Amino acid sequence: MKKTIVYRKIAENFKKIEKLCDHELLETIYLFRGIQSKAELEKDLAQLSPYQQLKDIEKATIRLFQAISNDEQIVIIGDYDTDGATSTAIAVRALNMLGAKRVNYLVPNRFEYGYGLSPEIVQLAYQQFKPNLIITVDNGIVSIEGVSVAKQLGIEVIITDHHLAGEKTPEACAIINPNQPGDNFASKCLAGCGVIFYVMLALRATLREKNWFAEQNIPEPNMANLLDLVALGTVADVVPLDKTNRILVHYGLQRIRQQKCIPGIKVLLEIGKRKLPQIVATDLAYAVAPRLNAAGRLEDMSLGVACLLSDNEVQASKLAFELDKLNNERRIIEATMKTQAFNELDRLHLHEQQGHLKAICLYDSNWHQGVIGILASRIKDFYHKPAVIFAKGDKGELKGSARSVASFHIRDAFERIAMHHPSLIKKFGGHAMAAGLTIAEDQFKIFKEALLRDVEEELTKEDLEDQILCDGELQSKDFTLNFAQAIREAGPWGQGFPEPTFVNRFKIIEQRLIADKHLKLMLALNDKILNGVFFNVDSNIWPNARCEYVAAVYRLDVNEYQGRQNLQLMIDYLEPA
Repeated sequence: MKKTIVYRKIAENFKKIEKLCDHELLETIYLFRGIQSKAELEKDLAQLSPYQQLKDIEKATIRLFQAISNDEQIVIIGDYDTDGATSTAIAVRALNMLGAKRVNYLVPNRFEYGYGLSPEIVQLAYQQFKPNLIITVDNGIVSIEGVSVAKQLGIEVIITDHHLAGEKTPEACAIINPNQPGDNFASKCLAGCGVIFYVMLALRATLREKNWFAEQNIPEPNMANLLDLVALGTVADVVPLDKTNRILVHYGLQRIRQQKCIPGIKVLLEIGKRKLPQIVATDLAYAVAPRLNAAGRLEDMSLGVACLLSDNEVQASKLAFELDKLNNERRIIEATMKTQAFNELDRLHLHEQQGHLKAICLYDSNWHQGVIGILASRIKDFYHKPAVIFAKGDKGELKGSARSVASFHIRDAFERIAMHHPSLIKKFGGHAMAAGLTIAEDQFKIFKEALLRDVEEELTKEDLEDQILCDGELQSKDFTLNFAQAIREAGPWGQGFPEPTFVNRFKIIEQRLIADKHLKLMLALNDKILNGVFFNVDSNIWPNARCEYVAAVYRLDVNEYQGRQNLQLMIDYLEPA
């Protein structure tokens, strides 16, 4: 669909404190992203926000020290996405490194137990492990019933999470969540993996104070060894890359480039045809995370966690190839569902004037519950409207997954709907841009009408205008490998700190499809000849033999092939010009 190309601007009332760098274009890019001082760009681990700012952190570490020193049974309860899998792996690995001897984990199967610390998963943990202590990772902040059941069974609970809290919080012995009420931690953008990493940093300090390592005759672990996992979970969960997250991801990427990462990440990157010395954050997002997520979407994320916990490259490789196989199955299911959904939307455009509606809400009894999140994302991206997609659950329920646009906080929308219709939504949770919910099957039409009313009240037509932001036009002299390399080194780029994009009008010298879905281009700007690639194009539109000039929004990339480096344009948007 046609997008409006918008040039980034420096925010009103923005004040630069000092010169940021010597490169004029890079300086402007930083200013567009609200960077005021060099300190915001520093990537030293010493610049991380201190763990002491986290509410309940002392309570948590004292309880954890008690559990380790008393040889208690500890069970980690994770989540079934990449952030949940990396968080689980970090918790298990860190506790083992710190001297805990009885650590197990459970990841709820989404089809049997649903999300989070449910009463059922607590019962399963009790049956299997008889734990003294449960630690949730990337979940738990809304698990009031689950914590209550754990207390009845004599199990204490430490919650580590980053999701938004409800009106009430569980009665856990400690809650570590930078987004809970009363928390003073500087960064509110940590993913679940970042939260548990901070807890383990604090626990190491407590154990050091207690002279634990000397008494047990074990080495004090280097927690930086876990940063490859932190980087993966942070990037995969698409949390904003504020200063704290940029530092964590930067050092995680460094470990991977130096091939100091765990075998599971190494093999998954290799399966994705990525070269470890050159990887960037997007490689984790597109080569590793989908393969891990496939386990949680189609079967059980325990497979993904096992891959991340293995230190044996042969075993990790075997598990990684199983994950790759699941991801291929996921792609086939997704393609079928996407075709069905878009056919239905075409029909609705004709009969219900769907084009005038400000949100999309669909349900099909045959759709796969584990893939509806991806489908919602694809529909949201295509139509630039909030999308809520449902699949059949158990016991007459529907499971829904939502993705939204920047101007519409989807979790808050569910909260408003729940207030106006108290019995409509059985449970919900999430963030501004992504959320999940459960409703009764016979309530779908009522929910859809409530959603459309809410969106109509909250969104304007301008809010739904599909825009693509860019950092301006480049001159011929700017198309250099040095500039592309400088941009790469200035990262990590990602959510909240977007990779620089530029726009120019080019003459098409050559255009052709590769692999039936990617457009390979040779473009000219004055005397400069450039190669570009546009992935997953609409083959009904491109190649376009009648198009001589194009406006392209693109990123600069360093393409390495047979030991040679070449400048390449990674095209994000293309239109005749």
